[in-house]
Amino acid sequence: MRIVVLMKAVPDLVEEIELTPEGNDIDREFLKFVLNEWDDQALEEALLVKEASGGEVVAVGLAGDADIDQSLYTAVAKGADSAVKVIGEATQTHERAALLAAYLRENPADLVLTGVQAPDDLDGQLAPMLAAHLGLPHVSVVVAVAVGEGAVVVRQEFAGGRSQEVSVKTPAVIGVQAARQTPRYAPISRIRQVMQSGALPEVAVAAEASGSGLRVRRMYEPEKTSHAHMLTGSADEVAEKIIELIRARGLVKG
Repeated sequence: MRIVVLMKAVPDLVEEIELTPEGNDIDREFLKFVLNEWDDQALEEALLVKEASGGEVVAVGLAGDADIDQSLYTAVAKGADSAVKVIGEATQTHERAALLAAYLRENPADLVLTGVQAPDDLDGQLAPMLAAHLGLPHVSVVVAVAVGEGAVVVRQEFAGGRSQEVSVKTPAVIGVQAARQTPRYAPISRIRQVMQSGALPEVAVAAEASGSGLRVRRMYEPEKTSHAHMLTGSADEVAEKIIELIRARGLVKG
């Protein structure tokens, strides 16, 4: 079984995020980029499937993603058999799906795993768009994958802690919400060893033109307010002040 894990580098949310002068994007020039946490979950689930049922795991990213090399080398250090960069750059899910679909047409996989979403793109549409491009079945918000005969059995999670098991014929595209265990750690020494083994291969693809129904017109920083009230005194005094505030705002009567 050939398992392809799609990986995306996203801005590190620990960094201070600033907007561009136009106000329609974040300023990426000095940002640090890290692997999308949901893609890390997808990689872990792929490695668990490989350990249980055999096969080959290939990590795939877009060459246009900043710092994607580090993420791909780390994937190999964790246990992926190889990593590939697809030549191209995408700022929207539609573009990313078209590029990755072009790669997968030329390099088919039995199973395609990707994170269900990313911090800079919370629409959760990459997996279904990719499946639509390829004409493959798809399931998202998956928390476990097991290989069967000509199919995979996935556990799909719903709100309220409910889940169901679904049997999907392969090849298929799966959007992973969480792996069955915490993503494994790759020592820095191992990552450096992988990096010294050679450059990541790059693959050129002929992607279909893809438009998007969405266009970001303006982003806004969160509004800063100064309406916090620090209440001091004993527990009884603080409780009385809270009651007075609630009454002053007309939230309770009496």
